[in-house]
Amino acid sequence: MRIRTYAAALTVAATAGLSLAPPATAAIPAPLVSDVDGDGFADLAVGVPDGAVGGKAKAGYVDLVWGGPKGLGHRGGMRITQATPGVPGTPEKGDRFGAAVSVADVNGDGTADLVVGAPGEDVRTTGADAGTVAVVYGARGGPRTGATILNGPRRSAGYGRSLAAADFTGDGVTDVAVGATDAVVLKRRGAPATTVFTGAMGGRAPVLAAGDFDGSDDGTADLATAYWSTTPFTQSHVRLWTWSAQETSLANFWNTDNAGVSSLAAGDFDGDGHDDLALGECREIADENIDDPCGPEELAEGGGIHVHYGAGVPWNFGYRAQTLNQDTPGVRGVAESGDRFGAALRAADVDGDGRDDLIAGAPGEAIGSRTGAGAATLLLGGPTGLVDAHGACRSVAYHQDSRGVPGVAETDDAFGSALATADFDRDGSIDLAVGSPGENAGSGGVWVLPAASSAGSGVLTPARLGLPSSSGAPHYGRTLASR
Repeated sequence: MRIRTYAAALTVAATAGLSLAPPATAAIPAPLVSDVDGDGFADLAVGVPDGAVGGKAKAGYVDLVWGGPKGLGHRGGMRITQATPGVPGTPEKGDRFGAAVSVADVNGDGTADLVVGAPGEDVRTTGADAGTVAVVYGARGGPRTGATILNGPRRSAGYGRSLAAADFTGDGVTDVAVGATDAVVLKRRGAPATTVFTGAMGGRAPVLAAGDFDGSDDGTADLATAYWSTTPFTQSHVRLWTWSAQETSLANFWNTDNAGVSSLAAGDFDGDGHDDLALGECREIADENIDDPCGPEELAEGGGIHVHYGAGVPWNFGYRAQTLNQDTPGVRGVAESGDRFGAALRAADVDGDGRDDLIAGAPGEAIGSRTGAGAATLLLGGPTGLVDAHGACRSVAYHQDSRGVPGVAETDDAFGSALATADFDRDGSIDLAVGSPGENAGSGGVWVLPAASSAGSGVLTPARLGLPSSSGAPHYGRTLASR
């Protein structure tokens, strides 16, 4: 049983082009796990932690955009705040509700739920900025109830800065890994939260991802974490954790150090049945490290993607690795300082060949003379992974000056800051959503590319979706979630 399932249905028209074409007969979609309103279509959750609610700056909200026969944005959606009936809490300045969002079936009723972090939440019993994590339960017609999963235990704990929801214990129940200030904890249903690890992280949120990295192939997820430590000196760490029934906790079984990482993604890029782990915007941060945790140093220019391949047994995980950047043959663009290639990652089998592909956001990419306009690149998996036997990749690039993509690339649009994939129109093909939180002076937007193609693509903006206007910049599209 694989942890992740994808609808498969596309063939690559040409790696030199900007579009992918669906086959004559679409494949039957995999079971939906992003359907929050129970109508049979996958939905998209957009976290807007910088959005104002009732005049409270950065109280934050989650905008649920419904999928449908015509895709995202044609059937409206639902704005969820802490003022929404059934949702715990009260909107307050700086709560940042929606800073992290994960989509999963938490209560096991067959409908997707939203797990939402609000790291700025003041908790009456524990203090200011303790943070909270809530679940908003999916239901036919849209969510109506919610509950608090976990509150931060102390002042400035910042619970809910990052999230990963999956069955980490193998009991068939969804668990929630919670990133906090200088900590990651695990919350199981009906059990107290347990600490996975703690460490000084220099104000950065830990990066979290779920996948079956230990090769057990039993449907139980392992947890991948990436974080920076600042004591006694600056280091960074990527760690893998698997459930230990004997210790009733997540146990660390694989590490790599001094690999500065902005994002993680789990996928089977070589199709061997074992999950691999992609490290995004990977760069070595300690010159004296001789292990090259991000591969050859020259491939870190502009942001590198370093992939550790699964091997079926935990002690051989990562023994085979590949590194690529925008100077790798076949990858669109040119590696330049500040591109932030891989700052956002998303894995999905876009071309339907049974191997996962990787979408990489580069929000710092310059388009012409417009710095920080941003781009996204689809990297296709193959028999040897993302890089073939000749050291080359197959890729498709997207940005706002691409043929068929709406809009115009402008300075600081940050297109590619967030990514999501799902079959939003249920045609058997994987659709791509790309966040551009800097669009329109920080109002933001989400670009939707049906079948990961520029053909028929459109834009979701706060104005188009009828969201309340904000005196500040809500940066719509900074956080995206689907499953």
